[in-house]
Amino acid sequence: MDEIRDVILNKAALLQKGDAEAILAHYAPAFVEYSLAPPLRQPGDSRDPAPLRAWMATFEAPPRREVTQLEITTDGDVAFATSLDAMTAIPRGATEPFTLWFRVTHGLRRIDGRWLVTHEHESVPFEMDGSFRASIGLTPT
Repeated sequence: MDEIRDVILNKAALLQKGDAEAILAHYAPAFVEYSLAPPLRQPGDSRDPAPLRAWMATFEAPPRREVTQLEITTDGDVAFATSLDAMTAIPRGATEPFTLWFRVTHGLRRIDGRWLVTHEHESVPFEMDGSFRASIGLTPT
């Protein structure tokens, strides 16, 4: 499980460095990605860093990602991990940072001896009062 923990924590550390290629090295060549941004499903191609670079360019500096409450389950060459993550960043043109907490689930497979992300799902809860607003003010308890 230490190898899987290292993959997830290393991806977060590499984000703060802005190293798209190194982040994508932790993914299988083709992966399923459900990120916070539209569309409902992003095409996942770990050989193409352009989408990740373009997203990082929307911030004044690469975002900082904190992984908390990480739980990992493994069975043979398959694993999944869940966490509550916080992303802190300053949007391009803004002067103040924001912090957004969100839920993350990773599916991983051991491929050629390495644990690689094959599925990634990020989500933010939304208000069930009919407004359907994202609940971006939540923090872990």
